[in-house]
Amino acid sequence: MTSSLYESLGGEAAVNAAVENFYRRVLADDTISDFFDDVDMERQAAKQKAFLTFAFGGPNNYSGLDMRRGHAHLVDRGLNDAHFNAVAGHLSDTLKDLGVPQDLIAQVLAIAESTRTDVLGK
Repeated sequence: MTSSLYESLGGEAAVNAAVENFYRRVLADDTISDFFDDVDMERQAAKQKAFLTFAFGGPNNYSGLDMRRGHAHLVDRGLNDAHFNAVAGHLSDTLKDLGVPQDLIAQVLAIAESTRTDVLGK
């Protein structure tokens, strides 16, 4: 039996470490940090951990809005492809820093890319 991407990445501990590292990068990036000015980052990180766990084939504890509804207020504030690309770049860099093999990073980025249309309300 093949393991899920979630298991291959290292499970809960790896997702938790990645999300913490990822949001440090995002909040330090002046091109996208404004989108998080009024966000409870502890709650946001918990939602992101649950979503990524589910998206990577782990236990489904995600109960948040779908991607389109969850990001509509950000699209109204100007969220666009350049912002999405910056976020994806931070995700890639985070995984590289954590020593994730390139083939797994490619799988993660493919999942992220599959959400672009909904995240950007296209």
